[in-house]
Amino acid sequence: MGFHRRSNQPFNTAWTAAALISTIGLWSAKPAKALIPYVYTPSTQELKGAGIGIGRTAAQLLRLEQPKEAAKLASLAVRLQPNDERLWSVLAESQLRSDQLDAAAGSLARAKSLNPTNPGLWFAEASLALRDNRPDDAIPLLDRGLSLDPKNATAYFDLGNARVMQSDQKRALQAFERATSIKPSFWEALNNQSLVLFEMGNTKEAIRRWRSVLAINRNPEPMLALAAALNKINAGDQESLDLAQKALAESPNYVLPGHQKKQLWGLKLRNATAELLKNPKLQNSVERAEANADPTSAN
Repeated sequence: MGFHRRSNQPFNTAWTAAALISTIGLWSAKPAKALIPYVYTPSTQELKGAGIGIGRTAAQLLRLEQPKEAAKLASLAVRLQPNDERLWSVLAESQLRSDQLDAAAGSLARAKSLNPTNPGLWFAEASLALRDNRPDDAIPLLDRGLSLDPKNATAYFDLGNARVMQSDQKRALQAFERATSIKPSFWEALNNQSLVLFEMGNTKEAIRRWRSVLAINRNPEPMLALAAALNKINAGDQESLDLAQKALAESPNYVLPGHQKKQLWGLKLRNATAELLKNPKLQNSVERAEANADPTSAN
């Protein structure tokens, strides 16, 4: 379960400045006179076009998963066009994705000062707070963004994550359910409903919803969670063993309790998973997963 990003608004202005500065030497017909340099000074409109064009390229690099390169270009774009909140948004997103969290916070603050009615900026700042394990700070930011954009399913998903981090299972479930009411195919939110229900002791309903998740997306996370829940009801259940083997083969990091915790799995589910993985029939699968897992995924 990861935190979702929101894409920035597309830029519609193309690159309009062919060059910013050029030097042309003009020679006089009389040899006694020296070189007279000519410096072209771009107009405000040309600088604006250049900044937006560079910002557009930065946004394209983000879509190509090149955030560090995007951040460099976006930094230039905001210097050329410092009053365009779209460019600051691209810079913030680039910095966020390249783990420049302090810089991203500053860029978001500048963007919000230029356009405080853009809900995406509030959501992005909340995402930063969640990355920094500050759910108490994230929730009012999400509430403010949702007051501007009440149909944003991803924001409700993040709100649910924040409530889980606060151990407020009831309101977490409400937020995740709101997300799927807006976007029924939002399997991550449906998966998290099951995680919360399991912690609340409603194992049968958690199992039912995990089956619904797998009908949408055969992801290894809900596979292993469902396997643990089924094993809790009927130890050694064959379906449970089959699901666990497939899940660990596809995503070996889930053998690590630290990775499960990072993904906001509750204590009950982590204990149920540990019990499942003790089954001798899973020994080979567990050993392969442990050998292939990335320990840094739990950090």
